[in-house]
Amino acid sequence: MSPAMTLAANEASEHRPLIITLFACFVVATLFITVWAGRQTKDAADFYAGGRSFSAFQNGLAVSGDYMSAASFLGIAGAIALFGYDGFLYSIGFLVAWLVALLLVAEPLRNSGRYTMGDVLAYRMRQRPVRTAAGTSTIVVSIFYLLAQMAGAGVLVSLLLGITSDAGKILIVGLVGVLMIVYVSIGGMKGTTWVQMVKAVLLIGGTILITFLVLLKFNFNISDLLGKAAENSGKGAAFLEPGLQYGATGTSKLDFISLGIALVLGTAGLPHILIRFYTVPNAKAARKSVNWAIGIIGGFYLMTIALGFGAAALISQDEIIASNPSGNTAAPLLALHLGGVDSAWGAILLATISAVAFATILAVVAGLTLASSSSFAHDIYANVIRKGQATEKEEVRAARLATIGIGAVSILLGALARDLNVAGLVALAFAVAASANLPTILYSLFWKRFTTQGALWSIYGGLIVAVGLVLFSPVVSGDPKAMFPDVDFAWFPLKNPGIISIPFGFLMGWLGTVLSKEEPDAGKYAELEVRSLTGTGAH
Repeated sequence: MSPAMTLAANEASEHRPLIITLFACFVVATLFITVWAGRQTKDAADFYAGGRSFSAFQNGLAVSGDYMSAASFLGIAGAIALFGYDGFLYSIGFLVAWLVALLLVAEPLRNSGRYTMGDVLAYRMRQRPVRTAAGTSTIVVSIFYLLAQMAGAGVLVSLLLGITSDAGKILIVGLVGVLMIVYVSIGGMKGTTWVQMVKAVLLIGGTILITFLVLLKFNFNISDLLGKAAENSGKGAAFLEPGLQYGATGTSKLDFISLGIALVLGTAGLPHILIRFYTVPNAKAARKSVNWAIGIIGGFYLMTIALGFGAAALISQDEIIASNPSGNTAAPLLALHLGGVDSAWGAILLATISAVAFATILAVVAGLTLASSSSFAHDIYANVIRKGQATEKEEVRAARLATIGIGAVSILLGALARDLNVAGLVALAFAVAASANLPTILYSLFWKRFTTQGALWSIYGGLIVAVGLVLFSPVVSGDPKAMFPDVDFAWFPLKNPGIISIPFGFLMGWLGTVLSKEEPDAGKYAELEVRSLTGTGAH
């Protein structure tokens, strides 16, 4: 066992009853919320959209809870702790992405659909092929995102309980998957939304506490904090400048551009974020909820400076890497060091921050699973397999069964991805979402000539290229931190495919449309335009 793992495990073993109690309290509390919400879930609108009963502030809180994932809390803190300025670029990208969602997607999407992205596309296209494509894309993107959360859960609980065996870590991933299935199948959107709101409050509270303690350590002098981080990193001034992770070669610079494009454009195509716009009563509330989310998320990402650079300043690089090669445990280790490595206060802080991170993971996986199971049930089962003849009860039952299937796949893939940096994994989900979903949504909302063939080419083209390039990238093989480090079939040199797959998705949407013999329905587009801009006829 590494020194850092030994340190945290020793602290955990001395105070294990406290740690288990904190975890148990959160799990029991959220299960109670889920069961309570489940009893109020009476129809499909309740299961998919929480009865559209949430206020703009509540939805903004839930959106931020859905968005501030394990990647934000664990992955970004680790990336900054190891790579300084280059790690902080994740924070900037994740935040700027909300402007695209606010300005282009939130309001028109809320006005145009009922429960899923497929509703918007099917409004003026041929229902069955477009809904199949939208459902497939939603499930693939959600599973990519779920990988990151599962990996984060495995790392986090292993650190606390001192589990070092691969079998133990896989068991933890399985446990998270089971909890996720229970949350979604019982609580639906109402339960998931309340869990996300509670989690957002806990995460912001925990981050404010750590930020305050870090700044207190340096007498609230950020310059001293950054200087100490640069010195302790062993990389000097280079730690505070661009290029440590993405500047050594031409390929890494290209990887950085690819990552930036994926982060900024990905949010507006993420299924679990898109379905949140349907939980509010109208488009005005959707827009306001995005404003609330931007404020909450912006404050959080500013505080990641203290989390990441604080870890770099107070913990040696060797200790961070020994605990987890990708730095995913930097934030919990920082809590331990701030409280005192050998003190009860250190153990309490470690347990509290880890419980908050675990809460983060559970809430996000519930949102992701709900998005993918809803799309399967509403788009593929109800409208493709049953051709619109399914009752609401049958549709909700299909969603609950899909939850089990998606949970099983996520557990299997999460076990393989347990050693990868979770921020990097989420960036892959962003790239796939921006390649397959975003072009189709924008073309459908704003291009009169767009056809069914264009939508299919855009979704499948972007999806196949994005996933294909990931499979043959250093994320999967040919790298010590890859999913399969002992084999090498990585002929694509970049870790993020966005720079190629996102333009390809837009290109295929355009090409499919101009080569299509189908005449677009001008009347339907006019209806969609009025509806998306004014809300007339919105559900």
